[in-house]
Amino acid sequence: MTRTVAESFTLTHAKYLVSKVAADMRLCQLYYGEPSDTQINNYGTELAILLKDGYVSSYEFGYVRKTDKERILTWRYSVDNSGNLTSNDRPGRITSGVDITGASMHNRLCHSAAWFKLSENERDAIEEGLPIHRTPASDYGSSLGYWVNDLTYSSGGVATVRQTFKRYGT
Repeated sequence: MTRTVAESFTLTHAKYLVSKVAADMRLCQLYYGEPSDTQINNYGTELAILLKDGYVSSYEFGYVRKTDKERILTWRYSVDNSGNLTSNDRPGRITSGVDITGASMHNRLCHSAAWFKLSENERDAIEEGLPIHRTPASDYGSSLGYWVNDLTYSSGGVATVRQTFKRYGT
């Protein structure tokens, strides 16, 4: 993260970006039944806290096939802290009507380089205050489809570019 972005990006900016992601989660809930309201609130709190200090490189939620951890339908947000993106799309355009039989809701957060520059004690202290306690896991498979860049949400010089994973033939 550059010095100017780090000094100007606040928790208020992070919450604004999270509100866009949470709106997408609520549409997912409407169309597919998950995540729950409690999960959306907890994921949003976690994301805002970690975004504020530049500790997120990407964030993903959606449906992954239980048997082989292949993506069925997911949304991924890549964080760009260059300050160059000014687009600020409205949330929405969540794909509906996809058959998610045999899939379950998953949520994945990838930390940025700034996170790994912290000491283990610093990371532990931050994680202790988060409502979500994650365990390391491998990435989901992508052989069943492709990514489409569809929206950009920005605030305070930081942008999240949303990608939607779509199955071939949909």
